[in-house]
Amino acid sequence: MRPGKLVTPIATAGAAYVLAARGALTLDLGWGRHVRCLGPTVTSMRAPPELVFEVIAAPYLGRMPRALADSLRVLERGADMVLAAHYTPIGRLGVATTVETVRFTPPTRIDFRLLRGPVPHVLETFELRAVDEGTELAYRGELGTDLWALGRWWGRRVAARWEHAVAHSLEAVRTEAERLASKAPAKS
Repeated sequence: MRPGKLVTPIATAGAAYVLAARGALTLDLGWGRHVRCLGPTVTSMRAPPELVFEVIAAPYLGRMPRALADSLRVLERGADMVLAAHYTPIGRLGVATTVETVRFTPPTRIDFRLLRGPVPHVLETFELRAVDEGTELAYRGELGTDLWALGRWWGRRVAARWEHAVAHSLEAVRTEAERLASKAPAKS
């Protein structure tokens, strides 16, 4: 094979990698589907579950804070569900775009379902439970990829970044919920 003939497959594979990483190319073939767990992650917060739920739901169901304008866009709102685009920086490759439905069951549960992104299948659940110190938030999910071993390799890469993004979001939720709880008047 001449060197010039090798450039096209390598360039095509590289372009497919970048497009998949950005969520612009989703291969949902159903062939060789592998589903792996995301989490579980449990985060404790010194704030009541209703307040934690409100902090998570506010950008989706209410007014979008300026701080989130670059990372979240609500495309459609319903009474208990929204369609939202999330934008996550992924280093040199730019920004990954995911489109998800987000369903709200106040004040105990929020469910995400991926419609478009770097993999064909993601389901996530955030469950809030009252504890003596405030709230215990449990995150669980599953991420599915196609194409057997290649999909498992891709799933490991995506899952690592996905869980990192979730951890970062949970830390921001914890910080804001605890800040708001510290300002709330004490109940007698």
